[in-house]
Amino acid sequence: MTININQIKIGGNNPLVLIAGPCVVENERMILETAEAISKITGDLNIPFIFKSSFKKANRTNLKSFTGLGDKESIKILKKVKENFRLPVLTDIHKESDIDQIGDSADIIQIPAFLSRQTDLLIAAGKSGRVVNIKKGQFLAPEDMKHAADKVASTGNNKILLTERGTTFGYHNLVVDMRSLVIMSELGYPVVMDATHSVQLPSKDLVSGGQPKFIKPLARAAVAVGIDAIFLEVHPDPQNALSDAASQLPLIELKPLLIDLLEIDRLIKNY
Repeated sequence: MTININQIKIGGNNPLVLIAGPCVVENERMILETAEAISKITGDLNIPFIFKSSFKKANRTNLKSFTGLGDKESIKILKKVKENFRLPVLTDIHKESDIDQIGDSADIIQIPAFLSRQTDLLIAAGKSGRVVNIKKGQFLAPEDMKHAADKVASTGNNKILLTERGTTFGYHNLVVDMRSLVIMSELGYPVVMDATHSVQLPSKDLVSGGQPKFIKPLARAAVAVGIDAIFLEVHPDPQNALSDAASQLPLIELKPLLIDLLEIDRLIKNY
């Protein structure tokens, strides 16, 4: 299946698509500068690019952790990204009312992994008519994503993406089984690999930790399997990020990684 988002085609053996951006909207300047920088990199490399950032984080480990600037302000900033750089935008929702709140600021609604079994949320997302990216729950087998996709598709909306982000084995660790990318692709929808959340060490102490040294090998391996899009949380200064500081890719390292991924994608898809 091929899904069209503006001029971007995801799936159907089309070239790799990048979904990338900071974990959460921290402030307007950083978001706009990062969107512009990634847009330039992808423009130079001719990689289709969808900007990603959460307008709020509703599932932080620590009660005192940063959750966002405020919904209205963050959504306004996402809309500026969309309009200023003519980019499709992806953002998370956590409850049904979020769909109306984000309005036309986002082209893709993302269902967080922890909420991938929430029937009402999935059906509401489907009814929106937008592309719906469902992250595979850390607790789900890849074939179980059929049920999540079926809930969205029951609304008549088949514009569905399925994203791998690691499976929990407890003890603050995630493991990626590359077979899951093949299994989910057999469900008939484009498959995305989230190579940054997959390196998290969930709920480690007061915040989630991470092992960013594994971002690049996981990304390369997933592209070699033949995925349709790569998902990367990218930040200009990850160590000082207000969310997922231990698992975001430094912006300066993005272009060399994308050059590697392009070479692998061309080899696998023969274009």
